[in-house]
Amino acid sequence: MTAPMSSGRARRAVFSVALCAGLVTLLAACSTPEDPDAGTNGVGKLTAVEIEKKAQAAVDGAAAVRLSGALVSQGETYRLNMRLKENGGTGSVTSADDTFELMRVEDDLWLKADAGFWTHESEGGSDGEASAPTTSDTEAADKLQDKYVKVPQDDKSYKQLRGFTDIKVLLGGLLSLHGELTKGDHSKVGGIRTIKVIASKGAGGTLDVSLQGVPYPLQLMRAGGAGTLTLTDWGKDFTLEAPPKGQTVDYGSDLPESSSSSDG
Repeated sequence: MTAPMSSGRARRAVFSVALCAGLVTLLAACSTPEDPDAGTNGVGKLTAVEIEKKAQAAVDGAAAVRLSGALVSQGETYRLNMRLKENGGTGSVTSADDTFELMRVEDDLWLKADAGFWTHESEGGSDGEASAPTTSDTEAADKLQDKYVKVPQDDKSYKQLRGFTDIKVLLGGLLSLHGELTKGDHSKVGGIRTIKVIASKGAGGTLDVSLQGVPYPLQLMRAGGAGTLTLTDWGKDFTLEAPPKGQTVDYGSDLPESSSSSDG
């Protein structure tokens, strides 16, 4: 049987517990607030202009990237899912009316879409109204659907479509923040700690820059609801090869009007 605690010992025990609790509270109150940049690459301590320069330098040195999300251009919303590297890219572009895939290896560019993409309305009516697709239109669509159609370099759509597959052109045009830059809050994108850089004037936009490892931009929110893009797989190489001949079609010197009307 345990001997009962004397009143003196009991008072000392209570005093010790109270003292310990008081010390814990005091130490917590006097502790330094957690540094949001502790354990990071340090760019969060820089100015907004310096952070943006670091991010741009990281982009310029990147060998590859995956870009996905929504982009609003001239009132039309496009959803992109592209993998890009120096010698080309591959992925898909979706608009309100169409979805098509693009693949570029060096200067060779292919476009792949369903029959609906290739079947376009003609402007042949005398009253200015569009007419239904002709038999030749339908036959061409049947030939081209779900095939990789090589885009001639002198076709008016080539440069426009190539831009979706060019890492320098696409990122250079999208990630440049125009306007007065300010530093925003610390945040996370895909579980990775980031610091926001905000362009509060001019074209505007908010860029989330990684605080872990290389300071790559991980997300861009374009101003005015013009879309949000996420950037992942920085520096991760991927296989990029021309499609097999059995899956390709050489349409000729000019593509049907439908493809060149796609506006990026």
